[in-house]
Amino acid sequence: MEKLGKPKANRLVFLTSPFQGHINPMLQLATILHSKGFSITIVHLQFNSPNPSNHPQFTFKPITDNLSESKVLQGDILGTVKALNKNCQVPFELYMKQMTEKEDSDDRISCIVYDGLMYFAHTVANNLKLPGIIVRTSAAAGIFNFTVFPHPHQQGYISLLDSMAEEFSTELQSLKLKELHASIKTEYPPDAVLELRAIITSAIKDSSAIIINTMSYLEREALTKIQDIFNASIFPVGPFHKLAPTVSNSLLQEDRSCISWLDKQAPKSVLYVSFGSIVSMTEDELLEVAWGLANSELPFLWVLRPGLVRGSDLLEPLPEIFKKRVEERGCIVEWAPQQDLLAHSAVGGFWTHCGWNSTLESICEGVPMLCRPFFGDQFLNVRYVCHLWRVGLELEELEREKIVKAIRKLMVDGEGEEVRQRAVEFKEKAKLCQIEGGSSYCSLNDLAEHISSY
Repeated sequence: MEKLGKPKANRLVFLTSPFQGHINPMLQLATILHSKGFSITIVHLQFNSPNPSNHPQFTFKPITDNLSESKVLQGDILGTVKALNKNCQVPFELYMKQMTEKEDSDDRISCIVYDGLMYFAHTVANNLKLPGIIVRTSAAAGIFNFTVFPHPHQQGYISLLDSMAEEFSTELQSLKLKELHASIKTEYPPDAVLELRAIITSAIKDSSAIIINTMSYLEREALTKIQDIFNASIFPVGPFHKLAPTVSNSLLQEDRSCISWLDKQAPKSVLYVSFGSIVSMTEDELLEVAWGLANSELPFLWVLRPGLVRGSDLLEPLPEIFKKRVEERGCIVEWAPQQDLLAHSAVGGFWTHCGWNSTLESICEGVPMLCRPFFGDQFLNVRYVCHLWRVGLELEELEREKIVKAIRKLMVDGEGEEVRQRAVEFKEKAKLCQIEGGSSYCSLNDLAEHISSY
């Protein structure tokens, strides 16, 4: 509900996608823009819908998605994204038409702000003659990579990268985009992946503005190159989670008992382990992770969520011998309040899949990372973390002896101490972005003025 007695601001309609790693940053961005005086309507799907009680200042509207929950649980991300864009356009456009018919001059719709995976929203915005602002919840370099490689067989795209290669400075050279693109394997047909990338790239090109959850000092060259390619204004307004009040939008129940366990541990002694909300692995891989943690002889806090093991919705039981081995120095929970854990003084390292949200959260708390990517832009993020920023170490294989070696290198050895010092430096730089006069602070003000001009 809107506060009584307060003049209504221009209304922003946010369209979210149903993935945990996308819901959080979209609601954080909505909170940030609400603090700038905008009224907010959150349009969301019935599947994985956010909890409206966490945000009483917003209006929430569910729309029909006709999505099979089993399809999502099976990990078919590409099929899910395509189904969402096919199923949701009509109900979303119908709702938007109803809103525009009812609006008055004190509460007009300013624009549609949509998750980049929900690219159909751009068509709806065009049909209703409304500005459409796309939000990228991943790294800026991911947009640049999409643009260079929407279809590797299409004339001009590889040559674009080759012709620009000499202009690349340390940042983009370190990412080795061409090599990275060729090395990433996917379970989906290549043509289907490339078609989706091309569609998303088209939506980015045609958007009225692009909001990116990043900081200028992290991706200075990538942001410059993107602005050279696109006509739309680009606003690096990150990190969203630090610019918005902390409200949990977790789809899973957080087990906060692990915080009291951390309180009993020595400073910087615990390795926090979490592979995000949608990564899956085989049972053999899970056991390699488990014995790697056990054999490291170091304390750890492991998020072992239901569904982490491929093909199973249930928490896979670990061997009793493992449980006895680690009962004094291991804490295992199904889900955890990650931001609070990373800020805890006992956490000295983060073993992560390198999703962008986790990467930003770790940087903002100065926690060095052990990186093992699984799919998609996680491989790009690892290049940033380990090769350019050097605030983490890469683990290339889930094999227990290599896991032990990597954990001890990060948490105990001299190389890990160097990584830790750089992580602390990056934390301080992140703070400077957020304060008055900082790059994200200024970009946010520019964004609010840009939206107000519609």
